[in-house]
Amino acid sequence: MNELTEAKRTQIVAALVEGNSIRSTVRMTGASKNTIARLIVKLGAACSAYMDKTLRDLPCKRVQCDEIWAFIGAKQKNVTPKTVERGAIGDIWTWVAIDAETKLVPSWYVGDRGAGSANEFISDLASRLASRVQLTTDGHKVYLEAVESAFWQGIDYAMLVKMYGEDRSTEATYSPAQCTGTRIVPILGVPNPKHISTSYVERQNLTMRMSMRRFTRLTNGFSKKLDNHIASISIHYMHYNFCRIHQSLRITPAMAAGVTNHVWSLEEMLALLLS
Repeated sequence: MNELTEAKRTQIVAALVEGNSIRSTVRMTGASKNTIARLIVKLGAACSAYMDKTLRDLPCKRVQCDEIWAFIGAKQKNVTPKTVERGAIGDIWTWVAIDAETKLVPSWYVGDRGAGSANEFISDLASRLASRVQLTTDGHKVYLEAVESAFWQGIDYAMLVKMYGEDRSTEATYSPAQCTGTRIVPILGVPNPKHISTSYVERQNLTMRMSMRRFTRLTNGFSKKLDNHIASISIHYMHYNFCRIHQSLRITPAMAAGVTNHVWSLEEMLALLLS
């Protein structure tokens, strides 16, 4: 990182967390593509290590979980031995948990959409919570065993299962089928029906797609390397939790959760590279 001044690093990170691609950041800052990529990987690792250490014994009460799709190198249907040689991995999923009260994202995990990833994600989430919580997920069946294994009876858990109409693929390729209703399925404990919702985590999915260019659909800004993808997500959540004032809270999620007592600056976030 010696080739970049503190001001230049701050300028680069400011552009990235606002949803700019690496190439547009190159044009805006004058830094090279490889230099920016190296900064992303190093800062991502530093942010991940800090959050792993700091986001513990959290006072979360109502947690919502969801998964968001992306791809690396090529969509799964287009992955071939030739694209694999270039580093293509195909479909990738980011599992995300959010606290409905503080809007803190205490845990996230990058993997496939299978049971192994669900177990890793839910186990990590459970290790960060200070007390019993109410948890809501969608109807993805792999959550059932993962939640029971991680929490046993120490949780109030329900699924919010969405019901959809006819597939619109022939009418509008990129439009999902219309949601015709939802069904609440209590699983463990005594979840309060008033708080069975996935609205906040679904809104967080939009925040991800707006704040990270590699999550924008129908562009060529998708991730080309897994390491860069994971590092970018780590930077995003460090910025989201500690630096970005939440519009409804008037403070950052980390402040609302009592993890920090002030709004972090980008310079303070970049100082993690030296710790």
